[in-house]
Amino acid sequence: MRLQMTFGVLVGSLLLAACGTTTADEPVPSTAPSPGTDLTTTTGERPAASAFPAGPSALRDMRSDEFPAPLVDVDEIISGGPPPDGIPPIDDPSFLPVDENLDFLPAQEPVVALEIDGDARAYPIRAMVWHEIVNDTVGGVPVAVTYCPLCNSAATYDRRVDGAVTTFGTSGRLYRSALVMYDRATESLWTHFDGRAVIGVLVGTELDEYPSPLLSWGDFRAEYPTGSVLDFEAAGFRRDYGRNPYVQYDDPDNTPFLFRGALDDRAAAMQRVVGIELDGAARAFSLDVVGGGAGKATSAEVGERPIAIFWKPGQASALDSGTVSDGRDVGSVAVFDAVVDGDPLTFRFADGVFTDDQTGTEWSIAGRGVSGPLAGSQLDRIPHLDTFWFAWSTYQPDTDLVDG
Repeated sequence: MRLQMTFGVLVGSLLLAACGTTTADEPVPSTAPSPGTDLTTTTGERPAASAFPAGPSALRDMRSDEFPAPLVDVDEIISGGPPPDGIPPIDDPSFLPVDENLDFLPAQEPVVALEIDGDARAYPIRAMVWHEIVNDTVGGVPVAVTYCPLCNSAATYDRRVDGAVTTFGTSGRLYRSALVMYDRATESLWTHFDGRAVIGVLVGTELDEYPSPLLSWGDFRAEYPTGSVLDFEAAGFRRDYGRNPYVQYDDPDNTPFLFRGALDDRAAAMQRVVGIELDGAARAFSLDVVGGGAGKATSAEVGERPIAIFWKPGQASALDSGTVSDGRDVGSVAVFDAVVDGDPLTFRFADGVFTDDQTGTEWSIAGRGVSGPLAGSQLDRIPHLDTFWFAWSTYQPDTDLVDG
């Protein structure tokens, strides 16, 4: 049996991610900026201070009586070790075209894949484990691309709040073993999984989410040949990119780091699931159910909406081996609306391709029609989370679980 990751080792991993060497002109900040002082985005937008409500900083004082009632128990927002922005976001990202000879990324390496209005970008997990947030502008939309290593989950949110733009930082705190972000305009605290402000002057505000699945680098390059990939080396930080500081964390026998509260015992805490929330209904599908073999297509419903879940092998687990690309194969998942032109489709995987039963069109892992009557069509992506059961069930306690 593989060894479980100990508390001390995991604390060391978080501190290592925070305290890695940086260049002289890009120091890791030891404290967060004052509210309202850093509103500049990658497009140079700077809204007036009045665009955001004034008030105290939840980052500095979570218990201020000037805040609206918090949405979570303040006692469950705890330090993960690093200070605010001790795990430094990338605020001014630069990119390389995928058609360059980028042999520093193995084909099986996981990336966060984001496409907005034809602008497709990959954010390698080898960088995201060290930075967790990239403040970017994609397809003209200011977004925060976020990744929580303790949950193995990627989520991307629009950085506009009531039309005004801000950037996001890492608070250094955790809520039930998950990343807690803060906005740099008001220093309210936000949960990673649902993009909600849970403590501070913006309590109750929810950010719009964009689908950003984890794909293998090889699949991203094949699907988006005119896309681009984050040039993390140009960000100005020196990190041991490619090394996984959370070795063996991705072990079904592990327990989540610094988790407080009751665990949902319907499944093992660290079991991998595909979590989907639609129209107030939530379902989690065990990876053992929707994955396996040379590929798999699963037709299902969430609420009353038909969906399709595609899985194909070829993506390494980022949190398994000491090297990100050497992790065991967990495959890539994509989730789509299964209704096309008003007609529901069901899907199967055979002979190396995803095919719908109604038209016989063949589809790629990105939901692109590659041959058949619907060639050139694009299935609508549905946001989902590739994550661990403990994390999904914490944020969606009323979720259904499909586990066999």
